[in-house]
Amino acid sequence: MKLDENIMQFLTQLLKPQRLTEIVDIGANPIDGDPPYKVLLDNKLCRLTGFEPQAEALQQLNNLKSDLENYLPYAVGDGQKHILNICRYSGMTSLFKPNMNTLDHFIALKPNAEIIQEVEVETLKLDDIDEIEQLDFLKIDIQGAELSVFQSGRNKLQHAVAIQTEISFITLYENQPSMGDVDVELRAQGFVPHCFAALKKWPIAPFMFEQNPRQPLNQLLEADLVYVRDFTRSDLMESEQLKHLAIIAHYCYQSFDLALRCMMVLQPRGVLSEADIQLYIQHLNQPSQ
Repeated sequence: MKLDENIMQFLTQLLKPQRLTEIVDIGANPIDGDPPYKVLLDNKLCRLTGFEPQAEALQQLNNLKSDLENYLPYAVGDGQKHILNICRYSGMTSLFKPNMNTLDHFIALKPNAEIIQEVEVETLKLDDIDEIEQLDFLKIDIQGAELSVFQSGRNKLQHAVAIQTEISFITLYENQPSMGDVDVELRAQGFVPHCFAALKKWPIAPFMFEQNPRQPLNQLLEADLVYVRDFTRSDLMESEQLKHLAIIAHYCYQSFDLALRCMMVLQPRGVLSEADIQLYIQHLNQPSQ
């Protein structure tokens, strides 16, 4: 089998998915740098539907988007009306009010959490959004309101194979669900934790190291945690799901072991040959350019 010399097309040429990987980004505000799926977008291997209710952030996304990206102003949640608390630092804007008592324990966070505007928003359930026809990979960061999306999106998520969600080790908002609540819901939907995409620590007030209020010691604050559909029950996954999980694992997280496992499950189904799998292993063992 002759493969394109472009290394970024290697795995997709082996797997031959029936369509592009479908990605949904809820809370697509671009303040945190490149998203994990950037490599897929850059190589035209996915289609993205993003949601961002903050007008300035939405405009920034639309100014830079490609023809494979579609950004919408919806606030995704439980389908009810809520107050969107717009904070001085847009990254702390949330449907929940910042918990000022908790924030007193972390230097430099409290000023960022000052509410500068309250806007009533009508949230949409993930399951009710017609613009999402298929969903393989969900990235979500909406400052504590992620659980309501998972609970109101169970139908859309039943075919998804990966979720990257922000979790909080310390709940920074009033009535914010805990990390444990999120974990119970996602496990019930057939996902298991896979890796940390990012891990944030923060110094406990009033300690400061070398006068740097952001230099942490050990206290965990937040993380971006990746869940994947339970690969120990791969018999429950369709072949197309396994293909997209392999693509996401390989390109977005360099989880080559998970990608290989997906490919090995596809072999007895007649989707891949032993030669295909050996070709992938050889590809992984090639020296870096």
